[in-house]
Amino acid sequence: MSRSVLQPSQQKLAEKLTILNDRGIGMLTRLYNIKKACGDPKAKPSYLIDKNLESAVKFIVRKFPAVETRNNNQQLAQLQKEKSEILKNLALYYFTFVDVMEFKDHVCELLNTIDVCQVFFDITVNFDLTKNYLDLIITYTTLMILLSRIEERKAIIGLYNYAHEMTHGASDREYPRLGQMIVDYENPLKKMMEEFVPHSKSLSDALISLQMVYPRRNLSADQWRNAQLLSLISAPSTMLNPAQSDTMPCEYLSLDAMEKWIIFGFILCHGILNTDTTALNLWKLALQSSSCLSLFRDEVFHIHKAAEDLFVNIRGYNKRINDIRECKEAAVSHAHIAELIFYMEELRAHVRKYGPVMQRYYVQYLSGFDAVVLNELVQNLSVCPEDESIIMSSFVNTMTSLSVKQVEDGEVFDFRGMRLDWFRLQAYTSVSKASLGLADHRELGKMMNTIIFHTKMVDSLVEMLVETSDLSIFCFYSRAFEKMFQQCLELPSQSRYSIAFPLLCTHFMSCTHELCPEERHHIGDRSLSLCNMFLDEMAKQARNLITDICTEQCTLSDQLLPKHCAKTISQAVNKKSKKQTGKKGEPEREKPGVESMRKNRLVVTNLDKLHTALSELCFSINYVPNMAVWEHTFTPREYLTSHLEIRFTKSIVGMTMYNQATQEIAKPSELLTSVRAYMTVLQSIENYVQIDITRVFNNVLLQQTQHLDSHGEPTITSLYTNWYLETLLRQVSNGHIAYFPAMKAFVNLPTENELTFNAEEYSDISEMRSLSELLGPYGMKFLSESLMWHISSQVAELKKLVVENVDVLTQMRTSFDKPDQMAALFKRLSSVDSVLKRMTIIGVILSFRSLAQEALRDVLSYHIPFLVSSIEDFKDHIPRETDMKVAMNVYELSSAAGLPCEIDPALVVALSSQKSENISPEEEYKIACLLMVFVAVSLPTLASNVMSQYSPAIEGHCNNIHCLAKAINQIAAALFTIHKGSIEDRLKEFLALASSSLLKIGQETDKTTTRNRESVYLLLDMIVQESPFLTMDLLESCFPYVLLRNAYHAVYKQSVTSSA
Repeated sequence: MSRSVLQPSQQKLAEKLTILNDRGIGMLTRLYNIKKACGDPKAKPSYLIDKNLESAVKFIVRKFPAVETRNNNQQLAQLQKEKSEILKNLALYYFTFVDVMEFKDHVCELLNTIDVCQVFFDITVNFDLTKNYLDLIITYTTLMILLSRIEERKAIIGLYNYAHEMTHGASDREYPRLGQMIVDYENPLKKMMEEFVPHSKSLSDALISLQMVYPRRNLSADQWRNAQLLSLISAPSTMLNPAQSDTMPCEYLSLDAMEKWIIFGFILCHGILNTDTTALNLWKLALQSSSCLSLFRDEVFHIHKAAEDLFVNIRGYNKRINDIRECKEAAVSHAHIAELIFYMEELRAHVRKYGPVMQRYYVQYLSGFDAVVLNELVQNLSVCPEDESIIMSSFVNTMTSLSVKQVEDGEVFDFRGMRLDWFRLQAYTSVSKASLGLADHRELGKMMNTIIFHTKMVDSLVEMLVETSDLSIFCFYSRAFEKMFQQCLELPSQSRYSIAFPLLCTHFMSCTHELCPEERHHIGDRSLSLCNMFLDEMAKQARNLITDICTEQCTLSDQLLPKHCAKTISQAVNKKSKKQTGKKGEPEREKPGVESMRKNRLVVTNLDKLHTALSELCFSINYVPNMAVWEHTFTPREYLTSHLEIRFTKSIVGMTMYNQATQEIAKPSELLTSVRAYMTVLQSIENYVQIDITRVFNNVLLQQTQHLDSHGEPTITSLYTNWYLETLLRQVSNGHIAYFPAMKAFVNLPTENELTFNAEEYSDISEMRSLSELLGPYGMKFLSESLMWHISSQVAELKKLVVENVDVLTQMRTSFDKPDQMAALFKRLSSVDSVLKRMTIIGVILSFRSLAQEALRDVLSYHIPFLVSSIEDFKDHIPRETDMKVAMNVYELSSAAGLPCEIDPALVVALSSQKSENISPEEEYKIACLLMVFVAVSLPTLASNVMSQYSPAIEGHCNNIHCLAKAINQIAAALFTIHKGSIEDRLKEFLALASSSLLKIGQETDKTTTRNRESVYLLLDMIVQESPFLTMDLLESCFPYVLLRNAYHAVYKQSVTSSA
């Protein structure tokens, strides 16, 4: 070999090792993706599974690598048709294999050059050179093994070449060598064992240099613990001293990498195992450490079986096979990894957070210590050629020029040039016959290795984190990764570390390579989907724990409801009166609060366990505010917030216990108690996680005040509105329930068929306030609108009845002072009972609405007293001459706050929406006037009804006719506001007609007709009392007050008689 070839500076060993190692990883990535594509039926090249090409593919594989296109036209005919498509679609695969071959050529050439140069390798001295040399051998070995595992390699290469020959008349120029390489490397390790015989000396020297590093690093956790290797306080006097090591880069060298070097290295130069005890000890220790190696991503190498298969055919290797079998039993695997990963992530976060602090420290270290020591070492060198001297001086100058101010000013450091110069220098000084031999100046090598580590701590912190703690390999073990996560979540003691799994997804993109850009999207999507799944599962688990706590708290809260104290009161009363009730030996009911009494601290309740599990999991959710995964930002707390919103919504609706079949529903007060208990628990979540629980309440509770929530599901507003309208008020119409003004509640009447619910328990003042608290002003507005829709449908029917009797009513309107004519006309009226019944229903609905409005006013006065008093003041001081539109706006505001108004704005809106076809406004007005006439002249008929008797105890009538007062006033006010008539005039007209009709029954002698005459008289008083437009003076002018007084006297006397 010529002298120029042996010049180390011309061989560029450092540059070639750097480039080939990087390219090797890129080639591995491409081969890996080809293997995965061929293993996936969906991604596999279609030509390999095409039935028409099946015989051609089998023929090509059988004859591989020979090319026989003659006399095989029948088998290759289909190939001829698709040759251009095959060339186009298989080119990427084919040329990847060609690139592998070229890579192999470059590696073999470099290994030969290293052997010729007789390079000295020692991991503790020329670290970069030795590491890159061993890395290259492992990358090369891995590449050839991975290539041999692609089952379709012959089919792909053969198909492409046949298509090439058919198109261009000749094989591809790379094919002969490529085909031969595929055949040669059918059993890659066996072939490489032969290939590496010339390289044994260099490789074994490099491996044996690990003798001081690998055994020290490959210790168990217990050994580290006993030696207090990671303890900062084991030697207090040396705590402030900088940690120093002669083998600094070896301290963070991957154990996995060293094991690959030793296993594959000694397989390739196995002869040394028979002659060198050190080599054999390293080999045995590596065999004991694990049962398989990660070749690349999820491609693994089963060490013991493969080594045994290789050595079994070599004469005299029985001892080596026995070694392998012994070590196989010692190889172990580790479980419970979540906590370890979590602490790794915590350390990574600290390094990123305190990066500037570390920069300051190492900048001072480099300029104040390393530069001085290196300068001394260089000065003391006996021989230092000019080139080496210039490089060394540049190192010293670079370090001396550093200052803390550069860190403070945010200057970007870049020592890559300095590190590459040291790599080159290692190559120059490690060849045989070098002027300055690094083997003779080990201190210089060790010092420079330490300096290189210090420079990395200044400018390459992120790269160092990737190198030392990258766990992107989990990307390729999705199932195992998910299983580990589930196990972590199921163990309460481990759930606090579950955040480690989504954090690991931030590592995944670091395993991509620029030689295979197409996989970035695939890996990116996988990292996003896994991160999303982990965070979602964590939030679900926390939500389930919170739900269980809420259920327990709701049960405890339920025990404090008033209904549960009845039994306790009953027992106390019986005890006092010395009555013995109940069975003997009946256990005494536990009183609320007993669960808080503990005999000792060791007693753990279910609630304690739930709180412990929740606090552990919430620690994890709260660990990081957000995390970036492939240009997406994930916020763990938002997952919990959204899950809590969904669950809270479902729980509120679920707690109503609405049963459509039986029409059962929870009392508003009981639901409110449960909701408050639920909210108290949710409020306590803020102690564990930094989330805005008020936002959850606002979002959920505000949606519950609407008809449907954001998912289109029914809310408590729609459920309660539906129940009160379809169940409670329908039973009032059926005569099973009456409105008792004295109690301000609806009460069940004694009937044959008992109702399944007690109306009073759903409509008394406390229940209505609870309903207002739950539904809020928006929900109560929806309830009012629904009530008004029912009223408007009744008014529509009433108008039809008026139209049927329009002529008679028109005459009656002007004949009220002619008794005989009125009596004759009244007999011609039809549907009198229907009018009164419908007006009564309207009155009942309006009475229920007034209860709801009053409850709303009470609730709002408690929550927003100043605002309510301002609205009240505003309403009370509207000038009489104010425009009706302005007045209606004020009434609408007042009504929303629960304040009663002279004219009900909701009723006006509901009745305004009724549009009658082909009827003029004048006609509509006339119908409204006649409706009032119809009601007025129909009132006397109520006296003949048995149920029309007035009861002083309830301040009303059992058939709810006392509700007519509200109906008449409200309907008149609304109708004549719409038709711009005078409400006062129309009500005066109504009073005149009603009083004259009622006075007429005073002269009747038929007892049946006048059965409850006095009770009906009282209606006039009620109408006036209810009306803001009528006065007692006006009533006195139409109906003598003495009659009213006598009527009251009579009904009270009758009440006393009947009760006696």
